[in-house]
Amino acid sequence: MELVTWVFIAAAAVVVFLIAAIVVGREAHRLDAVSPRSVYMIDEVVEFVAEYLPTESQARLTPDELEQLLTFHMRWLHAKGLQPTNVIDRRQDIDELVIVGEDTVVAYLLGEAERVGIDILDDVDVVNVVEAHLAYFQAIGAVGPMAVDLDL
Repeated sequence: MELVTWVFIAAAAVVVFLIAAIVVGREAHRLDAVSPRSVYMIDEVVEFVAEYLPTESQARLTPDELEQLLTFHMRWLHAKGLQPTNVIDRRQDIDELVIVGEDTVVAYLLGEAERVGIDILDDVDVVNVVEAHLAYFQAIGAVGPMAVDLDL
């Protein structure tokens, strides 16, 4: 083969490599800026939380009551801006620190349970549900790290 042919083959290989490197680099950068996908499936959540609860709480809450409490917790998170809509391929755009305190969510869940007629025999059951639900979020990668005492 002639020298000109080898030069064209080498130039074509370099151009193909550059195009591939640019495309892969661009996609890697785009995916790095996008929130990871965390799939929340209610049946899986109820099973996880039920197994995570202490035996005393397991004995006092039915699966239906547990599912309702988890739904109320998700509604509370949504009201606080922690469960946004349209999260698929959304850029990570958290501009402010949001801290979820157990006291406010437990009070909300107790009020909602009373409103719909769920008989909560011991308030610690709701605390255990919240802790187990947050553990599930941590397991699927849907929450950030625990906050340190910031003396707000």
